[in-house]
Amino acid sequence: MSMGKKSLVCTVAMLAGIGVAHAQEAGDGGIEDIVVTAQRRAETLQSVPLQASAFSAQTIQDAGISETADFIELIPNVSFDQSFTYLNSFVVVRGVSQINNADSPVSVIVDGVPQNNQKQLRMNLFDIEQIEVLRGPQGGLYGRNAIGGAISIVTRAPGDELEGSIGGSWGTGNAFDVSGSLSTPLGANGAALRLAGSWREDGGRIDNVFLGDEVDAVDHDGEIRARFTTPLSASVNLDLRAAYRDFEAGGVYDSVVLSGDANDFQSPRESMLGVTYGDIFDASAKLDWDLGFATLTSITGYTELSETYRGDLDFSNPVDDPDGFLGLGIQLGQGQELGVRMTSQEVRLVSPDENRFRWILGAFYLHTERDLRTRGFVDLTGDVNQIDNPLLTIIDNRESNDNNAYAVYGQFDFDLTDRLTLSGALRYDEDQREQTNLVTSAVRERTFDSVQPKATLTYRFTPEALAYATYSTGFRSGGFNGPGVSIPLFLPEELTNYEIGFKTSWFNRRLIVNGAAFFAEDENFQYFFVDALSASQIIGNIDEVEISGVELEVQARLAEGFNLYAALGTTDSEIQANSIDPTSVGNRAPKTTEWSFNAGFQYEWDLTSNWRALARLDWEHQGDKYWQLDNADVQEPVDLVNLRFGVQNGDWSVFLSGRNVLDQDYYADFNPREYSGLDIDIGSLAQPQVWSIEVRRTF
Repeated sequence: MSMGKKSLVCTVAMLAGIGVAHAQEAGDGGIEDIVVTAQRRAETLQSVPLQASAFSAQTIQDAGISETADFIELIPNVSFDQSFTYLNSFVVVRGVSQINNADSPVSVIVDGVPQNNQKQLRMNLFDIEQIEVLRGPQGGLYGRNAIGGAISIVTRAPGDELEGSIGGSWGTGNAFDVSGSLSTPLGANGAALRLAGSWREDGGRIDNVFLGDEVDAVDHDGEIRARFTTPLSASVNLDLRAAYRDFEAGGVYDSVVLSGDANDFQSPRESMLGVTYGDIFDASAKLDWDLGFATLTSITGYTELSETYRGDLDFSNPVDDPDGFLGLGIQLGQGQELGVRMTSQEVRLVSPDENRFRWILGAFYLHTERDLRTRGFVDLTGDVNQIDNPLLTIIDNRESNDNNAYAVYGQFDFDLTDRLTLSGALRYDEDQREQTNLVTSAVRERTFDSVQPKATLTYRFTPEALAYATYSTGFRSGGFNGPGVSIPLFLPEELTNYEIGFKTSWFNRRLIVNGAAFFAEDENFQYFFVDALSASQIIGNIDEVEISGVELEVQARLAEGFNLYAALGTTDSEIQANSIDPTSVGNRAPKTTEWSFNAGFQYEWDLTSNWRALARLDWEHQGDKYWQLDNADVQEPVDLVNLRFGVQNGDWSVFLSGRNVLDQDYYADFNPREYSGLDIDIGSLAQPQVWSIEVRRTF
């Protein structure tokens, strides 16, 4: 470890000591300490020895969180960008990024069920009870995909009383959405049912200046969800859940950036209006059985997902670029059809929370079938349906992927003294992957496996102050790129993380200060680029990357109803070895941001005896963003400000919300020509300023 990194760690350790020295007893009027379950047992957020963020149902409503990006932008060292297809997204956690056609860097869990495909992360968040985000590798409990952290989303469960809600919003670009829920008991035995749904339409705000249409329009995005719970006996509870989502929206609207400047924000001007459509069905069954000495939990999940996109491949038009694709005098289009089927089963035993020695034992199985067809075609008319004309087809790759994943894991917590706790976890993951080229019938097979240990030592100075030191690991499986591409196989990524941190509460929980410093060694860092010549999306590996950083979060209640928060995150990544491109050694890893800062306030006050007003401001500062290996394309810092003002009583609420109110221009994704196979740079514009009016009624 370099002297600079050692100094950083020492500084945070000193801050931890300062925080511990001033910790106070909790009392009335302090900041709420949320109970979280992402570590497989119920614990208060401030007692968990890792850096985590949690959003209660009330916070979700107050902050206007309605989709994934809304809560991620409130978390330090985590970013979320959307581009290319409607469900496509790129989450980056502590320098580890999500990439197309590969496992996510974070384990995403909804009601205990893993969401094992990248396309499942972009969600419409309605009727949500709680969201928890854990930063740092969580391989000991979650295994594959938890190399950067874990996100747990809990939907609202049915209760023993009849209740419901309905709400809607209308905003810039004729964006309209409505959502609602209804919960009812069923009989006298404790059974209950909850139904929830949402519907979204959007006229769009990003204009294709050649076609005169909004490229980000949403024709529809509708989802319905049902959840049924019932006690089967005094010690056994059953929780059944099913959901269906159907969508059609814009896609593939990258802008041509002839200057090659990642800060030259250009409007899309393709001759073909891109489209994305598909659906998702998922169902799960969860059984909890209290055995006395432990709780046995079984979770079975099933998902069917399809996403189809069509769009421009040259990202231009015959007027601006009469020479066509790579000067060949032709315009080109592209498209993919993705179909995924996943079945998962998890079984675990969890000991009682009150024991001095607490443990978890579990096993996990996942079977995935993934079919992908990729086509490139000559564009004569600008119609996306030309893709089905065999006379115009120039590329037609079809593949079928089959994956069986197995895991066993265990975790323990042992109170060595009343203040000192030793925690450990160990997990073994094995991925058996098979790919069939449906054009040539060639079959490729490969197995990837990993042992992922974790150890944490926690010292509690007082009930309101702790410090911890952690050694943790993460694993992201390798796999096959599409048939015939330049890199046939990408290797598994493994990360080793060293972290120290602290959590403190001061002045009767009116001030919370948490922080950490981490240093990680990432082997076979996975990154993504495009080869337009073969219409291929390719995953490659960087041999070794070192990542270090600091996180510091502060929450303060200055007066009744008046809360402030601030959070700082830094990510210093450096490529140590890269056999594919040795010239990149010393550069920062792709898609990383040097530092981010979040701050804001929320103020509530009484208007009348029945009505309260709420004003909220959230500010996110993103530092320089390095798009690719060569670090030649750097997006300058971005400042995103959201405002929210409204009134509410026990039944009604009315809010005015503004997102990106400074109307900051920036790219959600940027692909320089050196990594796209094109002779141009392309960038995907992020959403501009958006205002909306929301009305909600609960009963």
